[in-house]
Amino acid sequence: MTDTATSRGTAWLSGVGLRPTRQRMTLAALLVGDGQDRHVTAEGLYDAASSAGEKVSLATVYNTLRAFCDAGLVREITVDGSKSYFDTNMTDHPHFYWEDTAELTDAPLRQLEIRRLPDVPEGAEIASVDVVIRLRRT
Repeated sequence: MTDTATSRGTAWLSGVGLRPTRQRMTLAALLVGDGQDRHVTAEGLYDAASSAGEKVSLATVYNTLRAFCDAGLVREITVDGSKSYFDTNMTDHPHFYWEDTAELTDAPLRQLEIRRLPDVPEGAEIASVDVVIRLRRT
């Protein structure tokens, strides 16, 4: 990993006060080191770490991604109720889910229009609205 990637990852972690353990720094550098937003699965991040020669278990990747979620660094997007993607872009935006490749990508926010949401039950409030548009290539 480059010094720039490591610096970006370290700054990303320190911005929310997470202790910069070796595993967290490694995964943070992979997630934000190039300055690009991404959507990753735990398995994909584990594979990227392994390919980079980093020793980290899949369980550690899951636990670290959970800590990143809890700290507000990434957002979990669940597709089909079982497949989780972790998004480094924390702004509100919709997603395209490509069924043939199981890839999640950003969809243009400026084209999305939600005019009305249903009334929520008493004693509840809307925490977030996730929009995932499933695509099939023709």
